[in-house]
Amino acid sequence: MKNCECCNKTKKRTEDEYKSLVNRLNRIEGQIRGIKGMLEKDAYCTDILIQVSAVNAALNAFNRQLLSSHIRTCVAEDIKAGKDETLEDLLFTLQKLMK
Repeated sequence: MKNCECCNKTKKRTEDEYKSLVNRLNRIEGQIRGIKGMLEKDAYCTDILIQVSAVNAALNAFNRQLLSSHIRTCVAEDIKAGKDETLEDLLFTLQKLMK
């Protein structure tokens, strides 16, 4: 478990959660490589755009999974411990995600 460079916070994930998130990222990485390959092979614009849309959907699914876990664990635990600033942090994060 490493400290985040920007805030010094960490999150110990279960092995299942870690594997699930990494698997999602690996699939997304493969999709990105596929898009690059399409570009290199002069694929038609709309075909590339559709694949980019699929990557965006996959990233959104990754964010939903991570956010759900964050709320169930980090946020819930901090609120139970009386750390109300965590709610402000969550609201700030949601605003950033909704841009």
